[in-house]
Amino acid sequence: MAPQPAAEPRAPRLDPSAIVLLPAPQDADEKAARLDEIRERHAATCPHCTRARGHRNMVFGEGSPDAEIVFIGEAPGETEDELGRPFVGPAGQKLDEMIRAMGLRREDTYIANVLKTLPPDNRTPLPDEVERCGPFLIEQLLAIRPKAIVALGGPATKLVTGTDQGITRLRGTWQSWTPPAGSGCPAIPVMPTYHPSYVLRNYTPKVRGEVWGDLKRVLELLGRRPGGANASES
Repeated sequence: MAPQPAAEPRAPRLDPSAIVLLPAPQDADEKAARLDEIRERHAATCPHCTRARGHRNMVFGEGSPDAEIVFIGEAPGETEDELGRPFVGPAGQKLDEMIRAMGLRREDTYIANVLKTLPPDNRTPLPDEVERCGPFLIEQLLAIRPKAIVALGGPATKLVTGTDQGITRLRGTWQSWTPPAGSGCPAIPVMPTYHPSYVLRNYTPKVRGEVWGDLKRVLELLGRRPGGANASES
């Protein structure tokens, strides 16, 4: 019998009671204050990160609290763990290139990970780890309420879309994040694409073209053109 392909890990199932629902922030200052509160509560209470071992720093997220786009990765790497910032290693440099190609600055966006601490041996996050740490990412999204989410890789895509399908099937197709009931937040479009670390490992014209196509779809949704011009401009 021919060997069967490994099954995709299941999508995480978040406990709704673990997500703190508050009224929508009214402006960027309120959003920033909400994110600071979530950061402090996460550092003190996260059932995953407060028990995790082998990391140096928690990596909460950074960027504009009023961002139109939120980029979500899976977990900090070694450089991120050392500096306490998301996407600052080789994959982060590639993400910065992607953002610049979109006509944006890193500080115009918000960048976070599903897990806030480095997994053992820098491995892919496990579903049960995501279930414990993931509610804080959901609260970050509820605070920012972006116009679009770019899910970088499989774990981020599984969390925000609730699907068990792999990233190769979903990449480049619009999905949706359905916020928790009672949040008052509308559904937000999600563009799954390859993680920058995958792009670096598979640096081919095909992969690079696919990712660039995904990012252009996000710009089209926002009424922008690569280079920063509005789509309505000639």
